[in-house]
Amino acid sequence: MKHAWLVIAGVVLLAGCEGSSPASSPSAGASTSAAGPSSTVPAGLNAARYDGYGHMRFGMNEPAFRRAWQGELQGTASTDGGCYYLAPKWAKSAAVFGFMFEQGHFVRYDVGNANETAPGGGKVGMTVPQIRALYGNHVEQSPHKYEQGAFYLRITGQGQNVLLFETDAAGKITRWRVGVPPQIDYVEGCS
Repeated sequence: MKHAWLVIAGVVLLAGCEGSSPASSPSAGASTSAAGPSSTVPAGLNAARYDGYGHMRFGMNEPAFRRAWQGELQGTASTDGGCYYLAPKWAKSAAVFGFMFEQGHFVRYDVGNANETAPGGGKVGMTVPQIRALYGNHVEQSPHKYEQGAFYLRITGQGQNVLLFETDAAGKITRWRVGVPPQIDYVEGCS
């Protein structure tokens, strides 16, 4: 009988966790006053995934994305159906944290801060050896297009989805992004 209560208590705790919405809670590192109630995920929970972010999945159109996000976003859609970014209200710019859309569909997200953790554990500030230790033989390294001595570290995730880290010349991760081809390889973002 004592064990039955433990099982029931565990189920109740798990049910409480499933009811929370990671995409509608403040981000780790973002203050509640700056982030508002609906920005990203709380400390200890990570919404970064190979197939999207939180409840948002690659391929969603913008209205479905906004419903799943449930928070304020800055940025505007492209009038010609081209590439554009939306960013949470707390992000100073899409370079800090942004969601890329093309033809009105979610295709990539970019992270330029150390508060978010990539799928598999990588973060801004880590070194190339630390990334290799986390991702093993899945890391494909290539030279950076613009910065001498810097690299791109590419990790293929689920299906064609890709996690791509950028380093500086000292070998530290400066930013990362997750998305689908060909948008994951747009070096200048939407430029």
